[in-house]
Amino acid sequence: MLSAQISPEELLVFLNEIFSAFDNLTEKYGLEKIKTIGDAYMVVGGLPTPSTNHAESIAEMALDMQEELAKFNAKHHSGINIRIGINTGPAIAGVIGTKKFIYDLWGDAVNTAARMESHGIAGAIQVTKSTYDILQNKYLFEDRGIIHVKGKGDMNTYLLVSRLVSVVSV
Repeated sequence: MLSAQISPEELLVFLNEIFSAFDNLTEKYGLEKIKTIGDAYMVVGGLPTPSTNHAESIAEMALDMQEELAKFNAKHHSGINIRIGINTGPAIAGVIGTKKFIYDLWGDAVNTAARMESHGIAGAIQVTKSTYDILQNKYLFEDRGIIHVKGKGDMNTYLLVSRLVSVVSV
């Protein structure tokens, strides 16, 4: 764990550099950054403004996040890995309470996406069947098979590997 190897100040500088790159990707793909908690970064597609390609935008960002982290690792001679979890489904976003306002996200789809991350593999992008069903013709996936997911039971999950490459011969 990186936080045990470097000072809190160095960790803050590293996280700021990584999360700033992720913020740029959020803007690039028209997504909404919800929050960071420690070393976790939460982003959503299709909220607050609905979109028809939110799953694809999230997949693109996830693949680009891996590329950004590879650049960071090369620059800093480090070996940081991230787990990314993606789910597709209904959610609600808003602000609750009267103190320390924070824009947040709720719903089973949100909880399931968090479980995809926490039950994922370092360096991989794990997705649910609902996300796989939407994106299967645009990206290369590896069937991870059935895994037991806390609070959800057994779920078939997939690893998003890469974009599909079209070859045109003329």
